[in-house]
Amino acid sequence: MKKLLIFLMWVPCFYLSQKIETGTFSELEYRQKQDRRPVIIHFYTDWCTVCKVETFRQNQDKELVNRINDSFHMINFEAEKTKENIFFQGKEFTYVSNGSSGIHEIVLALSRNKQQPVYPLWIILDAHLNLIYYHEGLWEPEEMKKKLNELFVH
Repeated sequence: MKKLLIFLMWVPCFYLSQKIETGTFSELEYRQKQDRRPVIIHFYTDWCTVCKVETFRQNQDKELVNRINDSFHMINFEAEKTKENIFFQGKEFTYVSNGSSGIHEIVLALSRNKQQPVYPLWIILDAHLNLIYYHEGLWEPEEMKKKLNELFVH
């Protein structure tokens, strides 16, 4: 009885801990060779409150979490703090410092707003890494599910 009680106490922790699985740009080439999938890129900053709220809401939507984890490679990328060089689509992208802050070139390359990208920024690529959708600003889970279903039939 005691073991059952302990087990039942832990079940909610496992259920609530499920979240969108993410990788990095450096892992993407290998992951695509192993399992070619469409790619979702999420650019955010740690000062962006909307980014934090959005991530929390999306991770609470189990249908969305499962859809992304089962069908996509996902990259979360901190646009203003990530300093490593990124190799993507045959090009090298670096961090551009601007005094005490800066921005990564890959954000500028993929953003439509080259002077000041809008966060959060979502880029969806097909399985061959071609741009198929672009979204700036808050993306609610229901809207995201709807768009993913429009772009990619289950």
